[in-house]
This record gives sequence, C-alpha cells and structure tokens, in this order.
Amino acid sequence: MASFNKVILLGNVTRDPELRYIANGTAVTDIGLAVNDRRKTATGEWVEETTFVDVTLWGRTAEIAGEYVTKGSPLLIDGRLKLDTWEKDGKKNSKLRVVCDRMQLLGSRSGEGRPGEAPRGKGRPAAASHGSPAQTGGDDYDQSGGYDVGGPSDSPSYHQGGDSVSSRGGGDDDIPF
Repeated sequence: MASFNKVILLGNVTRDPELRYIANGTAVTDIGLAVNDRRKTATGEWVEETTFVDVTLWGRTAEIAGEYVTKGSPLLIDGRLKLDTWEKDGKKNSKLRVVCDRMQLLGSRSGEGRPGEAPRGKGRPAAASHGSPAQTGGDDYDQSGGYDVGGPSDSPSYHQGGDSVSSRGGGDDDIPF
C-alpha cells in the first residue's frame, strides 16, 4: 500500500527555541508554531481559529533556528508527521508532532520580521537540512522576503524565488543572451 506523509505550515513561533545537542553531537530544538485559519461559518460570520503545532528541527536547521528565530518570528515549515507514544503511570500517551525537513525564515532581510527588533545573529545563515551531513541547501535570500534553509539547493521543489537580474543590480549586460 502506498503512503505519503508531507506537512507544510506557515505560522508564528510561540516560544524562543532552546538548542541542545544529543550524545552523538547532533543539534536538536523544539519549537511551537501558531497557525491561524480564518473561515466563514454557515451563518456568514468569520471565525478565526489558531492551531498550535509542535515542531522538531535537527542538525544545521536546528542551529540556524537557535541563532535567528525568536518568539513571534514567521516561519514556513516543510516536514512530516510523527507520532510519539510513551507510557506514564500505567497510562499510554501519544502526541502528534511535525519533524522539519526544510525551514524558511520569513520577514525582512535585516530582522526577524518583527518591527523594532534587531536580528540576533550576524550575517546570513548558512543553509542546512535534516538529511545527511553532506546534504546542504541553498543560502539564497528569496524574493518573497525570507531565507530558504534546508533541502537540496539544485532541486526546483526546494528553491523558490532566488536572485533576479534586477535584484542583483545588474542590467542588460548581465543577461547571457
């Protein structure tokens, strides 16, 4: 039987990430993401509903989140669902969370997207993905106003936006044809 497990979320971070390292030296951080949904009811009223989602980031992506992401930061998360189960006091518990494969920082280039707040990190973040250490993504600031972090940079499904001729300040001389 075929299966498909893919989650794409856009929301605001609910708490500052707390970066930690597991025994083998891999970085990991957990964040909360608030995702808003606005819809019209049968009576014609607009209702807004917020869903809170726990997201786990690994490797370089977790390190970048620890350096550049703060409470309130807008993020685009691309990942997969994972069910955690455990037993406590004889009672079985479970929790559904998202494991991040790719993260895109949104907002302005100089800040976190929050007015009046200075960026926490210096420079642009290096790209990362949750995959193998050799797998890294593009470090391109895309035209939608965010850094694309994670996933193979040469894959069109991961690289969205990118530099255009006008954004590099070039003219007709930069066009190769």
